[in-house]
Amino acid sequence: MNRYCLGLLLMLLASCASAGEEDEMMGFIVDDTISHIGHDFYYSFSERLRATSPMDFNLVVRERPSARWGSLVTVEYQQRLVYRRFLPPNTVELKDEAYDAADWVRRQIVQRKLETLLQDTTDLEKDEL
Repeated sequence: MNRYCLGLLLMLLASCASAGEEDEMMGFIVDDTISHIGHDFYYSFSERLRATSPMDFNLVVRERPSARWGSLVTVEYQQRLVYRRFLPPNTVELKDEAYDAADWVRRQIVQRKLETLLQDTTDLEKDEL
């Protein structure tokens, strides 16, 4: 828990310092789902994220429906995959799955932001890595 609090503190300090550098719009969760299951997942997922964390990042929720396997739902952060799961066609507890996914994605984003902050870039700029 202490590492988590320290990580959040580091992220807040970094975001305050870089707020003037980037004038990018943040807080969007793009819905690229197709089926009813995908839309329900997106709604619960975005509801949980907006309720539990500040939205200083953008995400894309994608879905690939399959008649045989259900729907493959993925979440991308900065064009990188952070979550992937098959949802069966008869999913009853979709809201719980979406809430768990939102918590997982939030933890992954915090971890990636910390890794970016702690990355040694003395020889190369961040865009050259």
